[in-house]
Amino acid sequence: MPRSFGIAGSAVVGFLLALQSRVNGALGTRLGDPLAASVVSFGGGLLALLVVVAASPRARRGFVRLGRAVRSGTGIRAWQCVGGVCGAFLVFSQSIAASLLGVALFTVGAVSGQVASGLVVDRLGLGSGVTRSLTVLRVTGAVLALVAIVVAVSARLGESRASLLVVLPLLAGTGVAWQQAMNGLVKQTADSAVSAATLNFATGTVALVLAFGGEILLRGFPTEWPTVPWLYVGGLLGIFVVGGSAVLVHYTGVLLLSMGIVSGQLIGALLLDLVLPVAGSHVNPGTVAGICLALLAVGVASSDTGAKVPARARSARMTNRERHDS
Repeated sequence: MPRSFGIAGSAVVGFLLALQSRVNGALGTRLGDPLAASVVSFGGGLLALLVVVAASPRARRGFVRLGRAVRSGTGIRAWQCVGGVCGAFLVFSQSIAASLLGVALFTVGAVSGQVASGLVVDRLGLGSGVTRSLTVLRVTGAVLALVAIVVAVSARLGESRASLLVVLPLLAGTGVAWQQAMNGLVKQTADSAVSAATLNFATGTVALVLAFGGEILLRGFPTEWPTVPWLYVGGLLGIFVVGGSAVLVHYTGVLLLSMGIVSGQLIGALLLDLVLPVAGSHVNPGTVAGICLALLAVGVASSDTGAKVPARARSARMTNRERHDS
């Protein structure tokens, strides 16, 4: 798969993520509980994937291969299989910090952590299996991506409230980049995107259920659940987001995957505001300018054609050099 198709695919994933955010946001608003909506989304996605796994011999074989690899310690470790916890932490941090910081500042913080972490993860060769150096073009593209987000949400930054809580979205964004890398590694090991997505949803659901259990003790269980069917499809959309990311990261690396997803999210948010506006949503020049900058950022970063070294080969060379030095 050429890199250009991988980048285009990541933009589609970003569009689906924007649509999922709209669905989960609407459910959270109806329930008055974003965490409950997140449990429904993750749990619904997990149930759908378990049905697919039951009907797919390849997915079941993927879990067998993954189990053998973890037990033997070759290629993957147990702690690398819990990337879904990072997705759960992002959702949890949204429920805590987004309303206090403002959505705009929360978004800037999350994307900052995601882009910076993407550079580091690619440098270490996690997820995609090759190391990508910190070249001028890649760093410039990352900076442009951050500027694009700031420009896109500039109209709402005035509503944001600076606080030490901005550390939460920074950490959450950092975790998302790591999650994408680990899901890619799980997919390669299991040779099944369904297996990777199922494991992601399972670990994320467990983490969210634990957090939701604590919330129930404090606030009680939501009693009025909406009956509109489309409010419960967020988990199904999430399957394509997680599964698509696990497949694409091998071809794009984490940084380009993240930047492509951000571009798709911005485009998706603009289209949704035009076609399916909600109360308080509106299109402003900053959003359009942010989309143009995001696309430019992807173009700049993807134009880097520097040599990429397989992570295992790089590790072997370092080991040989250490032996020679000794």
